[in-house]
Parts: sequence; C-alpha cells; structure tokens
Amino acid sequence: MRTAYQDLGTTREHIEALPGPTLLEFGTNWCGWCQGAQPHIEAALAEQTGLRHLKEEDGKGRRLGRAFGVKLWPTLVLLRDGQEVARVVRPASADDIRQALLQGLAPG
Repeated sequence: MRTAYQDLGTTREHIEALPGPTLLEFGTNWCGWCQGAQPHIEAALAEQTGLRHLKEEDGKGRRLGRAFGVKLWPTLVLLRDGQEVARVVRPASADDIRQALLQGLAPG
C-alpha cells in the first residue's frame, strides 16, 4: 500500500537529530513525476531493513524542502545520523535508488 505525502511539520533540526539511516522523500500527491516514481521507490525499499522512510509533502510555504534545496519532485535525500549522504532526483528506475542506497549506506 502506498503512503501519501504528508505535511509532517518536521524541521531540519528534527531530521538532523534522527539516529541511523533515513530516506527523506519530498513530493506531492498530485505530482505525476512522484506517482510515476512510486513503483521504483517501493521496489528499492522492499529490499531494505532498518531504513526510516519519511514522505514529506513539499510546496509553497514548506520550509523543510527549501532547507534541503529541493527544486524538483520527487527528491529522495538519504541521511545517516542526520547528515546527507546521497540524493536522487526524479528516479527513473529502482536501480537509481538502489545505487544511492548502496553509496549512502556503505560502511565507511
């Protein structure tokens, strides 16, 4: 089941305080690019365990997206202990997302 984007009221400070890996996904429920990317996102995340996934609704007046420099939807920002380690903008395949996850979650 697909989860809708929501205005979680989350701040950059809250995101930076999250421990472990987090995938922060920015978009809107009406965005065609976002809808088209959902099967790719779901496929890539089905293989992950222990990854927090937050779907943040973005748009006019939404500060969190601006704080992360989001310009196109969907934008997926991978964080480890609150620090950005990888980013995918408008993923065209599950492999695009898997590559970012491998890069961002690799030990090091």
